[in-house]
Amino acid sequence: MVQSLFRSGFLVRVSHTVLTWVVTLILFLHNTDLRRCEERGELLLPALFFLLVLLSVLLYFTVSLMDPGFVLTDTFKGGQGSDEEMESMIPQPSTPRLRRCGFCLLQQPMRAKHCKTCKHCVRRFDHHCPWIENCVGERNHRWFVVYLLVQLLVLLWALHIALSGVSPGVTWDLWFRANGFLLAALAVVGVFSGVVLLLLGCHLYLVSINCTTWEFMSRHRISYLKNCGGEENPFDRGVFCNLWDFFCICRTVMWEQVYQKNATEVPPELNEF
Repeated sequence: MVQSLFRSGFLVRVSHTVLTWVVTLILFLHNTDLRRCEERGELLLPALFFLLVLLSVLLYFTVSLMDPGFVLTDTFKGGQGSDEEMESMIPQPSTPRLRRCGFCLLQQPMRAKHCKTCKHCVRRFDHHCPWIENCVGERNHRWFVVYLLVQLLVLLWALHIALSGVSPGVTWDLWFRANGFLLAALAVVGVFSGVVLLLLGCHLYLVSINCTTWEFMSRHRISYLKNCGGEENPFDRGVFCNLWDFFCICRTVMWEQVYQKNATEVPPELNEF
């Protein structure tokens, strides 16, 4: 019973939600800027902060519960593309052959990877995130980045609010008693702010070069990347196009087509190396 709860991510999601609202409650109950605004009848800032926290929780559950792009059928049996699209996915001499997953026995599209935790292959696999207890892949990656951005705004605002509520004390003992819960909230918010800032920065950089965390960390082991020269990325279309495609194009991408197109554009003398 306990193992099934952990596997389903129930405890992780409940813990995240409870922690979020406990910290929010502490910020509202202590003598912070939020509390002072309420006492003066200025409800705009408290309402905006509450709505931003609520939005972060909704985005958390959206990213955590949505399909990240599971591969449920063989590439050539899905029937999702036209005949021309299917033909273009057939490996060409310059394109690595599509491999069959040794776990779920399905043919993996390019950039897909099997996740042993989720027990599925995931399109454009980035990583399995224990924070959301779900994979980050083609379908939920953009929402994961949006969630990180909103969460960072909430945390930085909460950090400012918590600092505004720290009150002086005559002795250290009295100071800790007066600010104990607020200091605990400040510590939690401070740690999470650093983690989220680091995650957001890393993901924005990888998105800007059209690379996933898995590809960045395991480049030397990935068949379609290990033969590319130096730091060459066959999927990179420039910063603006990469960001536009990532945030604004909502469709399944045939990465075999992109790879083949870029491979044919490389001068013949470079393919010899």
